[in-house]
Amino acid sequence: MGKGRPTRSGIRQNIIDILYFMKQGYGYDIYKVYREVFPNVTMRVIYYHLKKGVALGELKVSEIKKEQGNYSWGSTVEKIYYGLGPEAKPIGSFRVKEALERLKKMPDSGLDMPLLELSQPSKEPEQSKDLPPGQEGLAQ
Repeated sequence: MGKGRPTRSGIRQNIIDILYFMKQGYGYDIYKVYREVFPNVTMRVIYYHLKKGVALGELKVSEIKKEQGNYSWGSTVEKIYYGLGPEAKPIGSFRVKEALERLKKMPDSGLDMPLLELSQPSKEPEQSKDLPPGQEGLAQ
């Protein structure tokens, strides 16, 4: 057993589940969905876990977009879009899927609608070709 704090986090796992259905999203959109589904957290905590998730390989930076607009801090904003990384283990929470479907139908949700293209989880997990017949369910 290793020493120190475990690296897993309930908040980060919830973010992974949100991104599993969204495919990708930027911090503020993820924050808005999180607050609809789970207990309230601060935006600062969400951004901390996004950064930590990238460091652990659970999340990855999909793209960085600079957008023009009239913001209180200036004329441009940099949106960092996140997706699932190679170390992510999404659970595929039904609560998250329901909330995203509900938010997608709401015209005033304020979410970037193109980001809410819900992915459909595969019906069956992919079977390993290395297992003998009848042993497929024992892989894991």
